[in-house]
Amino acid sequence: MRQSAQWQIRVFFGIWMLILWQFAKAPFSFLLLNTFLGYLPIEISFHVGANRPRNHFLFWAIVVVWLLFYPNAPYLLTDLFHLSLLNAYTTDGLLAMSVHVWIYFTFIIVSTLFCVVLGFWSLRHVAQTIAQRYFKSGWAAQSVLVVLLTFLTSVGIYAGRFQRIHTIYLFISPDLILHRLLAMWTPKMLMFVGLMTLIQLIAYWLFNRVTTPQPQLNNRTQKETKVG
Repeated sequence: MRQSAQWQIRVFFGIWMLILWQFAKAPFSFLLLNTFLGYLPIEISFHVGANRPRNHFLFWAIVVVWLLFYPNAPYLLTDLFHLSLLNAYTTDGLLAMSVHVWIYFTFIIVSTLFCVVLGFWSLRHVAQTIAQRYFKSGWAAQSVLVVLLTFLTSVGIYAGRFQRIHTIYLFISPDLILHRLLAMWTPKMLMFVGLMTLIQLIAYWLFNRVTTPQPQLNNRTQKETKVG
């Protein structure tokens, strides 16, 4: 991603955080923290590349920190359930034409799209970078990494949503969190992780299809296509 695009994203993030801080009130004040946490892995991914940092230990340290925070980006998909707090339907079953309802709808949707879409870019960028630096096999290694990282992300989303484990707790009380992480594996948990992984992989595949540059036809092929 170009430096100019990165700075546009940073500026938008700063403005959006100010808007949420000023206008997103209870029970939607959680959006401020969740959007901030969802942006962190995006910012972290800006600082890794095929040739940077050159130090392998530093590179993997950044990747590990990215992975610890990355589930916060797609986590905002589960925040869509909070739309039910808006009581958006009238007594006759129609959507209410209420300014309050649609303003908070906008808050949730914009934060979710911002973090999820850029989060997918972050996932692709990190997986692609690891594949380029260490596997040299291109598409195959990158695809395996995306699936693995998406599965781990779904585990992280479950831990955050149902166990109320925030990323920062891993640094504050790792022993307690490790115990809870080991104890949370149940059939229902695996069902949630499987469904969340499926949702993310389908969304990622769509994102990847529409954002991957298509090879340009050479002049001869273009002429043959026109003639045909």
